[in-house]
Amino acid sequence: MTRVLHILDHSLPLHSGYTFRTRAILKSSQSAGIEVCGITGNRHLAQGPPVETVDGLTFHRTATKLSSPPGLREWQEIEALRAGIERVAKEWRPDIIHAHSPALCGMAGLRAAHRLGMPFVYEIRAFWEDAAVGNGTGSEGSIKYRLTRALENRVVAKADAVFTICNGLRDDLVSRGHDGDKIALSPNGVDLTLFGHPPARDETLAASIGIGSGPVIGFIGSFYDYEGLDDLIAAMPALRNHHPNAQLLLVGGGPMDAALRAQAAASGVGEAIVFTGRVPHDEVERYYSLIDVLAYSRKKSRLTDLVTPLKPLEAMAQQRIVAASDVGGHRELIEDGVSGLLFPPDDPQAIATALAGFVDAKERWPAMRKAGRMHVAAKHDWARNIDHYRAVYQELLGRAPSAAA
Repeated sequence: MTRVLHILDHSLPLHSGYTFRTRAILKSSQSAGIEVCGITGNRHLAQGPPVETVDGLTFHRTATKLSSPPGLREWQEIEALRAGIERVAKEWRPDIIHAHSPALCGMAGLRAAHRLGMPFVYEIRAFWEDAAVGNGTGSEGSIKYRLTRALENRVVAKADAVFTICNGLRDDLVSRGHDGDKIALSPNGVDLTLFGHPPARDETLAASIGIGSGPVIGFIGSFYDYEGLDDLIAAMPALRNHHPNAQLLLVGGGPMDAALRAQAAASGVGEAIVFTGRVPHDEVERYYSLIDVLAYSRKKSRLTDLVTPLKPLEAMAQQRIVAASDVGGHRELIEDGVSGLLFPPDDPQAIATALAGFVDAKERWPAMRKAGRMHVAAKHDWARNIDHYRAVYQELLGRAPSAAA
C-alpha cells in the first residue's frame, strides 16, 4: 500500500478553505487505499499535542521558536520543517513526499525528499505572493513578492511532479518556462456524499436574524477585499429599486468586516443588509437554506483571474443558484446561463442589473440547479479527483527522483 506524507501550512482542527481541501484530499486518499499523514510547521497556530488525530487523520506538529530577523527567519522556518519531515519520514517510512503551497512548505519538502532519496510532489493552490496582494498584506513587485515567486519557481523546477488546482495557475507556470508535461490538474472539489437534497428554509433562523421573504442574495465566506463584497453592498440600492424586498445576507468575517458594516450603515438600505458574523461550521447549511442566490462578486485581479474558488462548487453541489463576477477563476467553474450567471466585475450598477434580471427569470432556476450539480459530479467530485493523484504516484514510484535541490 502506498504511503504519502503531506507537508502543510496548517491543518484541522483549524477551519479554512485550505484545511477543508486538505481534509478532502486525505480522506479520499484513504478511501482509495492510500495511507496518509500530515505534518505542519510554524504557520499552524492552534494549540495541541505534537501528534494529533482529527477526524481520523494524523498530523505531526513541528513548530519551533524562530530567532532570526525577517528574511532569514523564513530560511530558519524551512530548515526546521525540513528536519521535522525527515524525522517523521524515518519513523513512518512514506513512499512519496507531497508538499502543498506555500513555497516555504515546498522547499522544506523538496530538501527533505532529496536527502531521503524519495519522489517529491508539489501542489499549488494559489500563488501566495498574489494572495498577499489580494488580502492587503503585500504589494506587487515588492522584494518579498519577487523572492516568494523566485522560491516557488525553484521548487516547481526541481519537483518530480506538480499539481495545480486550475488551468489558470498551470498556464501561468508554463508561461514562465516550466515543463507543462509534469504539471497536472487536481481541481477544487467537494465530497458529494456530504450534499444531498438541499434542506428546507429554516424559518426559525430567518426570523431570529431578520430575514424576510426575499429575494435574498447571500455570501458565505471570508471578508477579504478581493471578494468584492463592497460592490455587492453598493449594488443593493439599485437592486431594491427593482425588488423592494431584496435583502443581502453576509455570513462570515475577516479583515474587511468593520469597513463593510460601516458602508452598509451609510448605504441608505442598511436595514436590508444582514451581517451574522462567523458561524459554527456545522450550522452553515442552515444559512444556505435562507439564500436564493449565492453571489460571488470577486474583483478582477491577477489572483482572481488565476485561481478557482471552492465556495461556488459547494453551492452548486447543494443545488443552489450561483451568480459570480466574470473573472478567470469563475469562468473555469461556471457556464454563463447554463450552470449559473456571470456578471461584470467591479461595477455595482451592472451587478444590480444582472441580479435583478436573474431574480426575474426564476423559471430558469431548476435547470441551472440541475446543471450545476451535474457539473460538480462530473468534474469536481473528490471520489473521482483522487484518480489524478493515484496516477502520478504510480508513475513516480516507477522511476528515480530528480536532481537534488
